[in-house]
Amino acid sequence: MTDLLASTVPGTDPLWLIVLKAVGVFVILVLLTLFNIWAERRVVGRMQNRIGPNRVGPFGLLQSLMDGIKLALKEDIIPTAADKAVFIIAPVVAVVPAFLTWAVIPFGPQVSIFGHQTTLQLTDFPVAVLYIVAVASIGIYGIVLAGWSSGSTYPLLGGLRSTAQMISYEIAMGLSFVAVFLKASSMSTSQIVNAQTHQWFIYVLLPSFGVYVIAMVGETNRAPFDLAEAEGELVGGFHTEYSSLKFALFFLAEYINLVTVSALATTLFLGGWRAPYPLSLWSGANTGWVPMIWFLAKVLVFVFVFIWLRGTLPRMRYDQFMALGWKWLIPISLAWIVVVAALQTARQRGWSTASLVVAVVVVVVVAVAVYALGSLATRWGAEPEEEDAEGEASDFDAFAGGYPVPPMPHQRDAVPGTTTVGALAAPAPTGMGDDDEGAPGV
Repeated sequence: MTDLLASTVPGTDPLWLIVLKAVGVFVILVLLTLFNIWAERRVVGRMQNRIGPNRVGPFGLLQSLMDGIKLALKEDIIPTAADKAVFIIAPVVAVVPAFLTWAVIPFGPQVSIFGHQTTLQLTDFPVAVLYIVAVASIGIYGIVLAGWSSGSTYPLLGGLRSTAQMISYEIAMGLSFVAVFLKASSMSTSQIVNAQTHQWFIYVLLPSFGVYVIAMVGETNRAPFDLAEAEGELVGGFHTEYSSLKFALFFLAEYINLVTVSALATTLFLGGWRAPYPLSLWSGANTGWVPMIWFLAKVLVFVFVFIWLRGTLPRMRYDQFMALGWKWLIPISLAWIVVVAALQTARQRGWSTASLVVAVVVVVVVAVAVYALGSLATRWGAEPEEEDAEGEASDFDAFAGGYPVPPMPHQRDAVPGTTTVGALAAPAPTGMGDDDEGAPGV
């Protein structure tokens, strides 16, 4: 009896069962990656009035597998200026943490595998969510090392962008978890799922869910936040110089991270593997292997949202993207944490629901009033921009700070006929030659 109870605790299974579940998680992630690549191409194709892959296998389902084989057979090129050792190890550093994060994701309840009772989760511990955040943050080292070791400008810029992006949005993502911890009184993924037996956290922690959804798109470098790979600016970003299997590893890491953040959102806010209403009224909905279907269905809904965003929204400007994280998501998360903590304390002290509602309304009104007064004070205290005596736009020196920058709308170029794009000011090209008839000069 003692052995039976011990085997139901995650991480206490026999070695062969642990290996079997680890291999199962690996296979599921690889299959989800192949399916998600196919689904993205098909969905975006439909959104753009195209067909998408439909020739290799039924409905084109084997197209992703063929693409992977094609990448494996391509020539592996290492740039001459690259740091070879770091260049080779960077893709591995990016992809390994993507797999490790799934060690604590619960797929379902207790089941029987070859006569052994076990939970559909590789392992679990009291700070499982913090483990996911910590391991996922290691993947950024692979991106930074890839950009730096390539010995090229665009990969370096992509790596730096990705660093700033992940630091900014990991803060907002981590703060969105705090309200979940307060509500569930635990950081264990299995305990958080159990705390949502009667009510999913998306209903009571909607602001945290909204912040997390925005942050997870930024964290995974997906459109409209794919600034680290912006092909219009950086060719391909940090993996511009990569080819063959090394590029395939970065591709694999991106899509596994996409599924990881979707699974984490499912676990923290959508009840994990628990069936949605009204399917939850069925007595067998949350027992056996059936809950794994609900879990994967919820994850695929988030994957569809990722694809939908990519096919719908244009890429944001980098300064707007960073301002969204620092000036909006982080302050909103901090304010919401204070509200949730106050409500939890009030409930523990026996306050009535009406009293809680009144308290929340008062806090919101006061916060809006303070924000409005601060905005008015900033406007009144701002000095009007100086203009020339004749009311014309002021002169603007694009190279005053040592770097070429374009003029603002109310400014004009101090040196007419020069370009401000490039390392040095140069006369604007006329496209004319030396002769009077406009023939190209030699």
